[in-house]
Amino acid sequence: MKILVTGGAGYIGSICVEMLLDRGYRVVVLDNLSEGHLQAVDPRALFIQGDLADRELLFSVFDSERPEAVIHFAAKALVSESMNSPSLYFRNNVAFGINLLDALVKFGVKRIVFSSTCSVYGCVNKIPINENVPVHPENPYGESKLLFEKMLEWYRKIHGISPVIFRYFNAAGATESHGEDHRKETHLIPRILRVALGLEPQVEIYGKDYPTEDGTAVRDYIHVVDLVDAHIKALELPFEGVFNLGNAKGYSVLQIIELSRKITAQPIPAVFAPRRPGDPPILVADFSKALETFGWKPKNDMNSIIHSAWSWHKSHPQGYC
Repeated sequence: MKILVTGGAGYIGSICVEMLLDRGYRVVVLDNLSEGHLQAVDPRALFIQGDLADRELLFSVFDSERPEAVIHFAAKALVSESMNSPSLYFRNNVAFGINLLDALVKFGVKRIVFSSTCSVYGCVNKIPINENVPVHPENPYGESKLLFEKMLEWYRKIHGISPVIFRYFNAAGATESHGEDHRKETHLIPRILRVALGLEPQVEIYGKDYPTEDGTAVRDYIHVVDLVDAHIKALELPFEGVFNLGNAKGYSVLQIIELSRKITAQPIPAVFAPRRPGDPPILVADFSKALETFGWKPKNDMNSIIHSAWSWHKSHPQGYC
């Protein structure tokens, strides 16, 4: 089975490509390398540098490669950036995505697995969060993902495509050969580990007055390998709809820093900074729908997440450079 992976040079996308290939799939990667790294693309995959904005190129890829399904990771994904540049997010994550959906229709590809986000929920009172919680994004990033979800539903009704939408909670961790290397790093665990490696003097904690036990934001972390496993199940089993993917357990920023100190045996200095606009205080998943529908549940805990990330960052202190 041949799979087109958009954004396959990025963090989650490159690990998905690696795991697909290991399981015998043929993979075509489409990535513009604005965020991803060519070095992160498994050499067993066919790599095509290109952008979803290029409708002609996209259609030619579908015409020549004839993928049987698409896993769609390509997107802008920084909350703070979206608050400063909403146009960038609505163009990249929504408008250009129409080209991908039209290519699905034109070439008769029915299956698409979409990388969405728990940011669609915004601030919620019910924890853990299930898929029935009303969606109220608090930033253009979350809104752009929600708009693409809505487009998928209309293409399902009108054109008969079969979408699976995964709302991620915080992806983290690494495989032996692939890890997290963003040009502008905003994710907590890699920022912590850069301090542990001596590459940064301290880690900033954004906000200390959240309505949580220690005043810092609480997040649900999921190992990237568990996340990708759900995507592969979506290629192999006949289900569709919206599913949360997380661990159903929240950790505060201070808890993650303390656990990282123990695992790395490094002091990891930390300082408080103002809250980032658009950040909800608590996001924790209820993944019971995924468990009941297609038998998915995470296998890795927070210790294994940080251990795997630490191992990769030690062997790749400058990332893919």
